[in-house]
Amino acid sequence: MSAAAAPRAGHGSDILLDVAGLAAGYGGMPVLHDLALEVARGEIIAVVGSNAAGKTTMLRALSRVIPCSGTIRFQGREIQALSANEVFRLGMVQVPEGRQLFDRMTVHDNLLIGASRRNDRSDVTRSLDHAYALFPVLKRYRSRLAGSLSGGEQQMCAMARALVAAPKLLMVDEMSLGLAPAIVDHLLEVLADVRREGITILLVEQDVNAAFEIADRGYVLEEGRIVKQGTAADLERDPAVRRAYLGT
Repeated sequence: MSAAAAPRAGHGSDILLDVAGLAAGYGGMPVLHDLALEVARGEIIAVVGSNAAGKTTMLRALSRVIPCSGTIRFQGREIQALSANEVFRLGMVQVPEGRQLFDRMTVHDNLLIGASRRNDRSDVTRSLDHAYALFPVLKRYRSRLAGSLSGGEQQMCAMARALVAAPKLLMVDEMSLGLAPAIVDHLLEVLADVRREGITILLVEQDVNAAFEIADRGYVLEEGRIVKQGTAADLERDPAVRRAYLGT
């Protein structure tokens, strides 16, 4: 595929996340090459690509979990020199691939970890109540060990934990991995609800159908490079994207 231009997401203060020249890797082995992307406030942006395309590495770089070069601006502030904790406090919160719950802690205690760096303690209870409203099954199982939940319930718990952290940008990594279609549909509905509440979403997905179902715009990542970008509808209709990722 060849890179294609798309209209910019917005201008000035409308841009929540602005990334330019992002490069990262592991042990001297480059994975990401000169990535550029924008996320406007209130958008759902999908980054799609096959396994090993660099999607998780991109989120780890944005979250400042791994070193990177290039420029990352969040709310107009350069953050590439900040720590992961500092970025988290600014409101960039990730739902990691594989959920990464504390299996021997209860569901409720896992959710409380999401609020551990918040200073507005009086609003934490409200956030917990809202998370339980979004995922009623978690309220029923709040005293169960997280490790005893099904895969779908664990993904709900990971998402609820991130929402309790009061994100400005929610970054979701491979949400659909290993889950039944009905569970994925429910999680997509929750993300749509969360966006209506004012939370911006960066969704990284191997399941292109799921990603484009709710995204406004998308980027296609191949071998660590952005090769296509555009509206979700345009990318879904693109013959090269359909051949590579949709099997048509």
